[in-house]
Amino acid sequence: MASGGSPATTMRAVQYSGYGGGSAALKYVQVPVPSLKKDEVLVKVKAASINQGDMWIQKGFFRPFLPKFPFIPGTDVAGEIVEVGSAVREFKPGDTVVSKLNFWKAGGLAEYVAASEGNTVALPTGVSAADAAGFPMAGLTALQGVKTIGTKFDGRDTGANILITAASSGVGTYAVQLAKLGNHHVTATCGARNLELVSSLGADEVLDYMTPEGAALMNSLGKKYDYVINIAKASRWSVLKTTLSGQGRVVDVAPNLGNIVASFTTLFARRKLSLLNQSLGKEDLRFLLELMEEGKLRTVVDSRHPFEKAAEAWEKVFSCHATGKVIVDM
Repeated sequence: MASGGSPATTMRAVQYSGYGGGSAALKYVQVPVPSLKKDEVLVKVKAASINQGDMWIQKGFFRPFLPKFPFIPGTDVAGEIVEVGSAVREFKPGDTVVSKLNFWKAGGLAEYVAASEGNTVALPTGVSAADAAGFPMAGLTALQGVKTIGTKFDGRDTGANILITAASSGVGTYAVQLAKLGNHHVTATCGARNLELVSSLGADEVLDYMTPEGAALMNSLGKKYDYVINIAKASRWSVLKTTLSGQGRVVDVAPNLGNIVASFTTLFARRKLSLLNQSLGKEDLRFLLELMEEGKLRTVVDSRHPFEKAAEAWEKVFSCHATGKVIVDM
């Protein structure tokens, strides 16, 4: 293994030891620095982001399969490589990178983390660790959603009339920007306080979801949507389907039980709802970073919290009212 100076044998981390409890269940602990497999790199974390998925894990949505306790949460990190495994060829100690960690193992809210070379990408010059740390889960989910509706990003996209719900969320802020890069006409929904922000990201029309028009998800022209990228867990198929064109489709990022059922009952229907299958990886993460380097994509940061106040960041995400990404600085 190549090393850029061996780290301490122990490190600070945040972990929890059972389901539920929210931020109150988080414990600040001293644990061993992870050992490396041959295809892994050891990253000294500079910034990590917290996602809605972290909340679902703690609440027990994946029990009894996930997680193994005690559990260090956090799948999205950026930092500096301090050591590489024997089979690693792309990176060396001193490289700055962003990594998408294994969902089942996580480990991001810690001073050091072992990350797979296959899910790690070099950080472009000029892109901060905090901005990059927002990408792995939320950015790739947004990119998957926009690609699922046929966007190629090859300069030949003709675009469609689409709706993006919960557009001020972490996923939503990326999705609006990516959809506009794909030449789509974007109507977006969010709360009143974020109307100007979402408009600044490129949305053609922004609806306050608390108004009658926003609740009906209908744009000012009354034009039906070719696609809906649904990020709002409260959105029901019974409402979504009324907004679709004759062969319109909903791509659901955060489905409720009714929408999960609809994904099966509409399988052979003209208007349908499909669940997002997030399958993007390293090259797609690199693509997002290139867009950021070129100034075509940005991370909207709700708030930044020092590691010592990670519980406050956790609470912010659990409130479900964060605008963009919540970042923990190490």
